[in-house]
Amino acid sequence: QVQLVESGGGSVQAGESLRLSCIASGSTYSRMTWFRQAPGKEREGVATIYRPLASILYADSVKDRFTISLDNAKNTAFLQMNDLRPEDTAMYYCAARSFSSSSWYVAPSYGSWGQGTPVTVSS
Repeated sequence: QVQLVESGGGSVQAGESLRLSCIASGSTYSRMTWFRQAPGKEREGVATIYRPLASILYADSVKDRFTISLDNAKNTAFLQMNDLRPEDTAMYYCAARSFSSSSWYVAPSYGSWGQGTPVTVSS
């Protein structure tokens, strides 16, 4: 299993930026995804990167504002979040999995999760 540790969350004003980090250790994985969960809402996939092809996908709600990247040498994934909005407020998690036929945003298909890092955006 992959051990994941997130950092970088915080409280910002609308329009500001944050960069989240996720350090991975242990087993290898093929897909790394950032999820978020707001109070009272389901966990939703935000951005994903498939390592073998370096292919990237985003949720429509964050496209053109968020950027996912992977530093393989440091085994660290990043989520650069620009132009943050109050609706981006949530606990953010990184998750990793090996090959799966499930769509990337299906949370139960991931076996490894970090502890989460909170993001609060005020207007």
